[in-house]
Amino acid sequence: MSTIYIAGIAMTVFGRHPERSIEDLAQEALRGALKDAGCGSDDIGVAYYSGMTNGTLQGQISIPGQVVFSKIGIHSIPIFNVENACASGSSAVNLAVQSLKAGVTDVALALGAEKMNIPDKAKAFAIFEGGWDVARAQENYQTLVKMGEGVEIPEGSESDRPYSKFMAIYAAMCRFHMKTFGTTQRQIAAVSAKNHGHSVHNPYSQFRQPFSVEEILAAPPITYPITLPMCAPLSDGAAAVILCTEEGLKRIGADKSRCIRVAASVIQSFSHRSLDKPELHVGRRAADLAYELAGLGPEDMHVAEVHDASAMGEIIQAENLRLAPLGEGGPAAEHGDFTLGGRIPINTSGGLESKGHPLGATGIGQLYELVTQLRGEAGARQVEGARHAIQENGGGLQGIEEAALAIHILSK
Repeated sequence: MSTIYIAGIAMTVFGRHPERSIEDLAQEALRGALKDAGCGSDDIGVAYYSGMTNGTLQGQISIPGQVVFSKIGIHSIPIFNVENACASGSSAVNLAVQSLKAGVTDVALALGAEKMNIPDKAKAFAIFEGGWDVARAQENYQTLVKMGEGVEIPEGSESDRPYSKFMAIYAAMCRFHMKTFGTTQRQIAAVSAKNHGHSVHNPYSQFRQPFSVEEILAAPPITYPITLPMCAPLSDGAAAVILCTEEGLKRIGADKSRCIRVAASVIQSFSHRSLDKPELHVGRRAADLAYELAGLGPEDMHVAEVHDASAMGEIIQAENLRLAPLGEGGPAAEHGDFTLGGRIPINTSGGLESKGHPLGATGIGQLYELVTQLRGEAGARQVEGARHAIQENGGGLQGIEEAALAIHILSK
């Protein structure tokens, strides 16, 4: 099979961009990736577009990729639209990798873009309500929130403001971990404080304000144990990546010293596992397969980007990636293992909590951070000597876990 490389990658600043269109954001990301790869748009043989909000928020229910690409110079090639909830961007990358390995082309594009900040915020939040079986929404909700039963909820720790039902589900997952493994709210806050601290050094981050653990705990509550800084915001933004085979690198004349090898690209879906089988979590199954394909193990990883739509997500996924034993992610975070300079830095970008979470662009944004780290170009957030990196990006819910989950392992 062909070796696949990331030749070029770029992202916009994630955040609120009220004056910019989705096409404008996509064009910035595309131009940056093309410049980084040293190629032109006419070198691309296939393109994958990832986005979730085009239909719901902009009314472009069909062919969003063809519409966006038509305005930024991509046409006359196969174009595919990818929707896999919050894992859409990573899924687009996985499909691009598959097309390259199949010999369909030698240069492929994956691009994700979203415009989530609109005047009607309730409409934007409603996007998340479609991330599960809508025909069984109430049944799903009751099943998931039951995970958190048995944990005492302190007075004054529930917001009276409306939030997505997914916040209550994230809280239930937190409480389940707390009662099963002894994880504490302070440990969850340590993850959030760490990520906000990392984001200070990331010019592409939506938020760049540091918070102490005490400030995280004292922040406005969402639903126990989650407070506002522990959650990803609504974000606008775009990210794009150019992937090549060896032949593609030669054809476009890419600087191979800056190209990063895709050692593994894996997508897995939910199973019908029970709560007492965390070792069968889709994240762990996907990670184990990725390690096998890459010929590497968790001990070989130098830096990771994981899906922290809430801070608890980082603890759960660090355990799934075997970067900490089951139940020990919270103490590891509190001890600084996941902080820059620690044993295995996680979310050096600031994570979804700080960098932002423009759904279809999120996974590619995570890969941008890891490529930057492996190139040694991360500046004040650089992980010294980083040679291998792992990414995890989940989307939707089915049963008691992510409906789709992506893992990429990159190597210098």
